[in-house]
Amino acid sequence: MEKRQTIFTPRELVSELDKYIVGQTQAKRSVAVALRNRWRRLQVEGQLRDEITPKNIIMIGPTGVGKTEIARRLAKLTNAPFIKVEASKFTEVGYVGRDVESIIRDLVEGEVNNRKSAEMEQVEVIAKKNAEERILDLLLPLDVEKNVARGFSPAEQRVARGFSPADSPAHNTSESKAKGAGASDPESKQKDNASREKLRKMLREGLLDDRMVSIDVQDKATPMVEIFSSTGLEELDINFKDMFGNIFPKKTRKKDVPVKEAVKILEADEGQKLIDMEKVVKEAIIAVEQSGIVFIDEIDKVAGRETGHGPDVSREGVQRDLLPIVEGCTVSTKYGFVKSSHILFIAAGAFHVSKPSDLIPELQGRFPIRVELKPLTKEDFVRILTEPENSLVKQYSALFATEGISIEFTKDAIEEIAGISTALNSKFENIGARRLYTVMEKLLEELSFTASEESKKKIRINAEFVNKNLSEIMKDEDLSRYIL
Repeated sequence: MEKRQTIFTPRELVSELDKYIVGQTQAKRSVAVALRNRWRRLQVEGQLRDEITPKNIIMIGPTGVGKTEIARRLAKLTNAPFIKVEASKFTEVGYVGRDVESIIRDLVEGEVNNRKSAEMEQVEVIAKKNAEERILDLLLPLDVEKNVARGFSPAEQRVARGFSPADSPAHNTSESKAKGAGASDPESKQKDNASREKLRKMLREGLLDDRMVSIDVQDKATPMVEIFSSTGLEELDINFKDMFGNIFPKKTRKKDVPVKEAVKILEADEGQKLIDMEKVVKEAIIAVEQSGIVFIDEIDKVAGRETGHGPDVSREGVQRDLLPIVEGCTVSTKYGFVKSSHILFIAAGAFHVSKPSDLIPELQGRFPIRVELKPLTKEDFVRILTEPENSLVKQYSALFATEGISIEFTKDAIEEIAGISTALNSKFENIGARRLYTVMEKLLEELSFTASEESKKKIRINAEFVNKNLSEIMKDEDLSRYIL
């Protein structure tokens, strides 16, 4: 099944983002236009299509104003391959740490896994049916030779039917005779079919879940390779597990498991056989190359020029390594070569200490669009608490509803919470909307603890309730500095 991407006009995309993110209209418009331009490029005919490159974006704004959420929702809404990374986690090639090419490898890996899961869902019904037949073959085999061809030994089948392995020779003879008789005796075959259907019904009703069966499972042990770190494997551009898996035959071993667990193992095995991994990988690489989105957070942490105190492996070195990836190069992955020329890069940073002009000029040129996100006001906090589909008020109401308690936030309570959050942000570090999480959690701390014992099933939270629970902490500046 091809993973279809949703096509939005810029206005539609901004409208969808408005359901989850308050304000920041300019940032929403910029990403909406960038995404629409990718669709427009795909409609262009001829060689000019390859010459049109995405216009990468830098979002500038304090923490907690919606930079990450905009990019995350963007990818979710459009079903595009997406990865979020932090620039500060990478180091220059040749030093200990992750190199920037791993961004593309992880993006491809994630998309392959997503598409594989989608394909597995498509063949789930057939896989379940095949797994059920294999379980029934183990519990009540009809044809010994046919089951041997499927990978079930005669001894395994005898044990599944309740015979002792010590009875092998005698049972071999009796089973062969029974098979011969069954082949020529329609009545015997009909009885076997009736027994099998009866067993199938018991299996579906869960009556056989605890019964033990012996199945073949693939041995995944590769202990000698596990001593290497993921960084070493990335630098070598080799996936040792895949390499050794292709050179040496895959080992299987017998494992006794309950029927319930065996069904899951066999379903996964049958699903794997039904999907075309070559097609999955091919489609995933095309999707990454044409529609991939990379969100690079904390880009300001690698901004800054050389200090003259030795190589700056986590700053300018990382910027130099990012250049070819952002500009467009070919990255080697375990699934093949991937071109990054048309991947959209969105970088974000607070830029409190540094500024975008501190990035090396070449990297600045690769991010032609700059958007400044505004700090959140009290009015924004009021909207954040109530308007989005996943607002904090709705989340806490749903949590308390599980205890049978209905909580209602009055308008003056919302105003008070927003006012306290704004005051804390201006007095201490401005952490944006994340301050609301701290304030709300402290406000409802006592109620969360006693909710399971609460006799009142309807609780009204007003401005008086807010002041009662937060006023003492707000008065003590040193205490509020650490708690709120």
